[in-house]
Amino acid sequence: MAKKNRISPFVQSCFPGFTEETWSSGFEPSLSCKGVLHKIGISTLELCAGAGGQALGYELAGIHHQGLVEIDQHACATLRLNRPEWNVMETDLAKFDGRPFRGVEILSGGLPCPPFSKAGKQLGEKDERNLFPEMIRLVDEIRPQAIMIENVRGILDAVFADYRQYVGTELEKLGYRPGWKLMNASDFGVPQLRPRVVFVAVRKERSEDFSWPEPHTAPPLPVGDVLHDLMAANGWEGAGPWRQHANEIAPTVVGGSKKHGGPDLGPTRARRAWASLHVDGLGIANSAPEKGFTGMPRLTVRMVARIQGFPDCWQFSGGKTAAYRQVGNAFPPPFARAIASSLKSCLSVSRMVLAAS
Repeated sequence: MAKKNRISPFVQSCFPGFTEETWSSGFEPSLSCKGVLHKIGISTLELCAGAGGQALGYELAGIHHQGLVEIDQHACATLRLNRPEWNVMETDLAKFDGRPFRGVEILSGGLPCPPFSKAGKQLGEKDERNLFPEMIRLVDEIRPQAIMIENVRGILDAVFADYRQYVGTELEKLGYRPGWKLMNASDFGVPQLRPRVVFVAVRKERSEDFSWPEPHTAPPLPVGDVLHDLMAANGWEGAGPWRQHANEIAPTVVGGSKKHGGPDLGPTRARRAWASLHVDGLGIANSAPEKGFTGMPRLTVRMVARIQGFPDCWQFSGGKTAAYRQVGNAFPPPFARAIASSLKSCLSVSRMVLAAS
């Protein structure tokens, strides 16, 4: 009997070299449901790990996880479900002691976005959810070779200029050279217009070896091509025509927060953008459209996860609202992999220089 293909065209486009042959040949692929163990080499401690989007990207870049810190119980369950071997610590970052992790090369994470998001009040440093001070404290305790934090585009607004300067200055005092860069997930194969600000700080003596990743030359696949097989899974006759309508990449997936937001694709403007792709953004479906369905379909959590760059084997713990929130707030794995690879190259060069001296 022929082996069922478990790899979507989208995954193949995001992760070149990941093909069905890697499964059938017995070779352990770089992206799998089992994960890849990196017992030696460059390691990271991740803050606010969420559902594992950034962590998966780091794993794909060949970086070992010393630990993942996350406060949400559903996200922690997701991490443990997919990677039982990971050291997942369910705790408040403000109570986390980084000193046992001194020697970890990279401190990474996605700090809470609501303090800087235009969808909120943009309270910044006055917001109780702002965790940049805790990140700075942990850098001081751990003294990694590099730091990488992602956040929303709003953190680059003029109103936060002084705060960005404060963060940069504090890390410069600790011996780092920091930089902020506005990037887009669609430049790295993700079929979504998802701008994100990436903050990287590297030890001053190694900073010249770091360079930002170059965007992919090929454009990402449109939503229709990415999701067609999932839309057709229950025999919906309209999946083919729908594919033709959904001929652009997706707008930004919005996950919401515990204070606001449920299982839908965002506010009115976002829903209009989804409607242009023939998608009903008023809610999240439990399953793909059935035979005889008419109208605009809603996306399932799995469909949104694929738009975010997760492989289909990545599972999400909790009910629909909890699962969708994890997916919507995630850092797309292909995007994270690109930045992690640049950091790995930087630190690897430094290691080679030290070894030769």
